[in-house]
Amino acid sequence: MPVRILKKKELIPGQTVLLVLDAPQIARKSRPGNFVILRVDETGERVPLTIADRDAEAGTITLVFLVVGKTTAHLATLGEGQDILDVCGPLGKPTHIEPCSSVICVGGGTGIAAMHHIAKGHVAAGNKVAVIIGARNRELLLFREELAAFCHEVLVATDDGSLGHKGLVTEVLKARLEADKCVSEVVAVGPVPMMEAVAKVTRPFGVKTTVSLNAIMVDGIGMCGACRCTVEGKTRFACVEGPEFDGHQVDFQELKMRLGQFRPEEKDCFDKFRCRS
Repeated sequence: MPVRILKKKELIPGQTVLLVLDAPQIARKSRPGNFVILRVDETGERVPLTIADRDAEAGTITLVFLVVGKTTAHLATLGEGQDILDVCGPLGKPTHIEPCSSVICVGGGTGIAAMHHIAKGHVAAGNKVAVIIGARNRELLLFREELAAFCHEVLVATDDGSLGHKGLVTEVLKARLEADKCVSEVVAVGPVPMMEAVAKVTRPFGVKTTVSLNAIMVDGIGMCGACRCTVEGKTRFACVEGPEFDGHQVDFQELKMRLGQFRPEEKDCFDKFRCRS
């Protein structure tokens, strides 16, 4: 069933796009950590996108995506009032949220948008939430104002020092963990190297660490097997058993190898699409 685009905004011109979709059934049932699978048209591939926010009353869901391949480039050509062929969801296991003393949510890149929904869920549960977000520079930071509207604290790291701490989110995280011994959990959503680094920082502190492996998902229902990952030495399927797992148990080396397996083919497909556009 076609889904109408109600709002479109380029968060970073030519790179990152926000869409608000008219999807009342998904909005009513979705929870932090859930994702949807969409197809732009009948010949398009199935693409998983994590839900960045939802408004059950208005019947809308918000998606944020990075234009990195043919399908996301095609999706970015659609405008307000146009339809996406179909959107399936909510899928995946929602984030496990329970009352606790303090949570730190770490986000990088478009992962900040997915982390936004998770942070909102923790605040709704009555938890004290600090968020740490990072980017190469202040122009590439996402959702800073939105997070500041409900989180107890927003900490920023930029590579060039144009805003907040000059350096990595992991440096800010380590300093925070050293100063605050009451942190119950760290949640990290973003590039795989960032999530791996977060897990390495939290391990000595013995803090529960949750990471989202949504980057490796493809069909969203566990049939294609592309989302296989190793967690606690066992093969797991990110789209149906996750996408969130214990960051201290994920085999990140294997994950990074598998994510880059078809990069040449993906680039070739993207280049051909841009030539035709």
